[in-house]
Amino acid sequence: MKLRSVSLDDKYGLSEGRVFLTGTQALVRLTLMQRQRDLAAGINTAGYVTGYRGSPLGGIDREFGRAKRFLDDHHVKFHPAVNEDLAATAIWGSQQINLFDRAKYDGVFGMWYGKGPGVDRSGDVFRHANMAGTAPNGGVLVMAGDDPACKSSTVPSQSEHALMDANIPILNPIDVQDLLDMGMYGWAMSRFAGLWVGMKCITDNIDTSASVDVSPDRVDIALPAFDMPPGGLHIRWPDPAMDQEERLHRHKIYAALAFARANKLDRVTMDSTKPRFGIVSTGKAYLDTLQALEDLGIGDKEAEAIGLRLYRVGMPWPLERDGMRHFAEGLEEILVVEEKRAVIENQLKEQLYNWRADVRPRVVGKFDEAGDWILPSAGELTPARIARVIAARIRTFHNSEGIEKRLKFLEEKERILERAVPDIKRIPYFCAGCPHNTSTNVPEGMEAAAGIGCHYMAIWMPGRRTSTFTHMGAEGANWIGQAPFTEREHIFVNIGDGTYFHSGILAIRAAVAAKVNVTYKILYNDAVAMTGGQAMDGPLDPARITRQVRAEGVERVVVVTDEPDKYPPGTEFAQGVTIHHRDDLDQVQRDLATWPGVSALIYDQTCAAEKRRRRKRGTFPDPAKRVFINEAVCEGCGDCGVVSNCVAIAPQETELGRKRAIDQSMCNKDFTCLKGFCPSFVTVHDGVLAKGSETRSPGASGVGSGGPFPVLPDPQLPATDTAYNICVTGIGGTGVVTISALLGMAAHVDRKAVTVLDVAGLAQKNGAVFAHVRVAGHADALNAVRIAAGGADLLLGADMVTSGGFETLAKLDATRARAVVNARQTMTAEFTNLPDLDFPDDQLRTAISEATGGRADFIDVTHLARRLMGDSIAANIMLLGYAFQKGAIPISADAIDRAIELNGIAVDFNKQAFTWGRRAAHDPAAVEKLAGPQDKPAAAFDLDGFIERRVADLTTYQNAAYAARYRALIDRVRAREAALGTGAPKEGGDLTEAAARAFFKLMAYKDEYEVARLYSAPEFRRALRQTFQSHKKLTVHLAPPLGSPKDARTGHLQKREFGPWMFTAFRLLAPFKGLRGTALDPFGRTEERKMERALIAEYEATMATLLTGLTADNLPLATEIAALPQSMRGFGHVKMANVEKAKAREADLLAGFKDPSKAAVAAE
Repeated sequence: MKLRSVSLDDKYGLSEGRVFLTGTQALVRLTLMQRQRDLAAGINTAGYVTGYRGSPLGGIDREFGRAKRFLDDHHVKFHPAVNEDLAATAIWGSQQINLFDRAKYDGVFGMWYGKGPGVDRSGDVFRHANMAGTAPNGGVLVMAGDDPACKSSTVPSQSEHALMDANIPILNPIDVQDLLDMGMYGWAMSRFAGLWVGMKCITDNIDTSASVDVSPDRVDIALPAFDMPPGGLHIRWPDPAMDQEERLHRHKIYAALAFARANKLDRVTMDSTKPRFGIVSTGKAYLDTLQALEDLGIGDKEAEAIGLRLYRVGMPWPLERDGMRHFAEGLEEILVVEEKRAVIENQLKEQLYNWRADVRPRVVGKFDEAGDWILPSAGELTPARIARVIAARIRTFHNSEGIEKRLKFLEEKERILERAVPDIKRIPYFCAGCPHNTSTNVPEGMEAAAGIGCHYMAIWMPGRRTSTFTHMGAEGANWIGQAPFTEREHIFVNIGDGTYFHSGILAIRAAVAAKVNVTYKILYNDAVAMTGGQAMDGPLDPARITRQVRAEGVERVVVVTDEPDKYPPGTEFAQGVTIHHRDDLDQVQRDLATWPGVSALIYDQTCAAEKRRRRKRGTFPDPAKRVFINEAVCEGCGDCGVVSNCVAIAPQETELGRKRAIDQSMCNKDFTCLKGFCPSFVTVHDGVLAKGSETRSPGASGVGSGGPFPVLPDPQLPATDTAYNICVTGIGGTGVVTISALLGMAAHVDRKAVTVLDVAGLAQKNGAVFAHVRVAGHADALNAVRIAAGGADLLLGADMVTSGGFETLAKLDATRARAVVNARQTMTAEFTNLPDLDFPDDQLRTAISEATGGRADFIDVTHLARRLMGDSIAANIMLLGYAFQKGAIPISADAIDRAIELNGIAVDFNKQAFTWGRRAAHDPAAVEKLAGPQDKPAAAFDLDGFIERRVADLTTYQNAAYAARYRALIDRVRAREAALGTGAPKEGGDLTEAAARAFFKLMAYKDEYEVARLYSAPEFRRALRQTFQSHKKLTVHLAPPLGSPKDARTGHLQKREFGPWMFTAFRLLAPFKGLRGTALDPFGRTEERKMERALIAEYEATMATLLTGLTADNLPLATEIAALPQSMRGFGHVKMANVEKAKAREADLLAGFKDPSKAAVAAE
């Protein structure tokens, strides 16, 4: 089949026909279509769009900004507002232009947007403006963004009741096409009835993409005959409030009902000749109901047998009664399916109340006749839940084997998931290098409160001491109500710059007026980071903030920044403002905590994600340096993660345990990790990351689309006569949405019907991201945009953790689904503070394999991408190519290539990645040979080999006699353990392995001589070359015990950066290892070195005790004791603290070893 001709401008430039749009883009297109319709009708109108972003409408201002040239051509003005209620007031003003002379247009059609909390805060202006009315050629749409499952909000939301309270009719579009169609009806209704008209926006119609018809005349609007009052229904001046109220309730609401009736906004969509059971639904719940019916096998034939009638309500409030009455006639029962609190159900019961009891159908919805909560107002409805309820209602009068079979599957699936889902989750987290990693820290013993924004995530991060939050703009006002009644004297309050500009300055004003002791930390990151990095909605900078808060009465104001020298001379900070480096944040906060009254700390550091975006565009400085960790020096203590809270620090599994590495593709060059008290960190100056052929294995270099590979055969594509469902999973911020967008566009190009739902929201910040891609040969095969339970045909898993989670596994049916999953073990963000966090690889593989009936392919495409393409960013496209070649993608290769071209980013690179993925599926052995082995190939543990290598290491570390001391102890342990019969003498057992690892760690303590040797070893330079193609200079970060300054408060040594000369010093120092521990050792007199030498002798004594009392029963306890030194990691004060913890644990365990009666207590 010939591909559809498509360009990126089609979504706004194509005058008619089908285009591929997201829901957000549909809102842009809607304004263009309204202008076109008005011009065709001879009306010269303009459009005005304003509001405040928030999930699911988080990207609306970005999309309107991109479409500026199209908007300008259509006389549509887009203006992101300071906040929601001011935006609504501006919309109100747009309806007033024709009340006065000099109007340039016949009318202005307005669109307000905001998420649920914005609807709440705009209630006053909604009430006023809706009573005042709209212009005859204007009209207003209220795009109310709801987050019913609270995926990206602080509370779940349902805007219907707020809009009802303001007497604003509500339309509930089901999908992207319906956004366009309902939008046309909405503006027409607004003009006809003189009312503002609400449109419910949720993830399922906004964060969705689909192929839709954009012809302006697609909707044929009927204007009903209606008895208009004198003067009509529209805005006027003057207009007394009581006149407005009477016009609203006596005429305008009924005009809206007449419009809905004339245009059949509510209608029967499934019927039978002898109806007895009716279902009423609206919006997403209607699509879920369709999916539930499909899952139950209820089509037209089964509906006829059941006597089923289905009614789709397009306008849930006010409910049009004539259509509903006709629907209800002859029915015995009506089930109302709607999400959250009842809207339709209560109106329907009221409308049917006066019917005779013998003809009035029974109505059930949230509760059944027994009072059971069958369709809860809490949470989010799913097709599976709806299916259970429908089946239960039908079962009372109709038996169906197919329905019962489906119900059995759903119940069995739940039972399996209860026991199969691994206990690991991805939760949202700060980006790598996020300013909030530092800014949300508070001094020990002090506390902070959160607000709205990315920094809100601090409430679930360990060590942040941040608890409670408020709604947007009220940050700190809760402290006003606490302060008089608590002995706590002071708190810190985090508030983002966007929230501050939105309305938060009023909270600061209130705190000043209340005379409370509080420090506002105004987190200025130069972007609205939470919703995608948009520019601020007006002029704001740190200096301006200092002047504003000073004018509000804040007496003490400081600025903390990562670059104190960046402010040009003459920057107009408020009088008395002091500027500090972020390294001094702790002390600055301690000082502010003692200040009486309100103080303010402006933390100025640009959003890390925004830095990355700007650097790609060349509009932001890109430091010519990167961080590298010397694996051999690293102790794996995790202090770098604790200090920086940065997710770019990745685990590096080695024979000697888990170390750390910097994920260079994720690193945003914040450099806070350098503060970790560890000498393993190196700064690489002017380093060029190895790309392409520099990191490819030799065989892969130069292999493009040809090379040694034959032409790839075309796979048999899956059929699309029914919906083919692809569940895409991954980590937020790693390109999962790009894959779903490519699939959607490719299906559109391939002339297929397609819907794409991206479930991201807050999860875009390192959380679990999902995409539901549904492809079919015709649009009628696609109902709900979400994939139903057990409905996925393919799991395309870009992340093991997300793929093996509950939400994903619930989509898989072992008789239907298959999976293609990236086998890379990517740690969750908890790893930043839990250095020994386990990755449940086996459990995840088992769960996915069982859920797909064994049809799961696990392939480490991250490894292949790095080795074959030189960049891990190619992994997701490579995974797509692999799945395609396996015959799991129902879209042609030509269409996917065209979608990559239309995406316009790294086209050749992505096409090659797709081809490499196909090759990996077709000839895995050849591809693996070219890619080479994994960096750290897994192998069975060889105890003998391990011991021999440690003996060799200790010989190099000190001398043969020193190594012999190690071997002697391990031999004794091995012999004693073997005597118990728990392990063969040759192989040893758990105790021998624990001792071999622990004693080596104690003996090979990393003093100055050893660090110098490890930096001088050729392995360091070799590892450096694997990451960097070239560099000009290396510097290292150390805190030598002789001559290093100490922190005035903690007494800890402070690290400094040393230039290239230090590597010469390392080479000179390393040979002096013979001085180690002698009277001539200049470093051996420190408390740390004395402790390290003592630990060796103490361990020998401890092992002697264990070996003397060793039995088969206490062997596990002895093994745990023997392994304790492995936790004595780190350097300086970090190691001292870890040793203290280990020694305390050792004392407890030894007490249990010596006296078994105490063992149970020791184990707790």
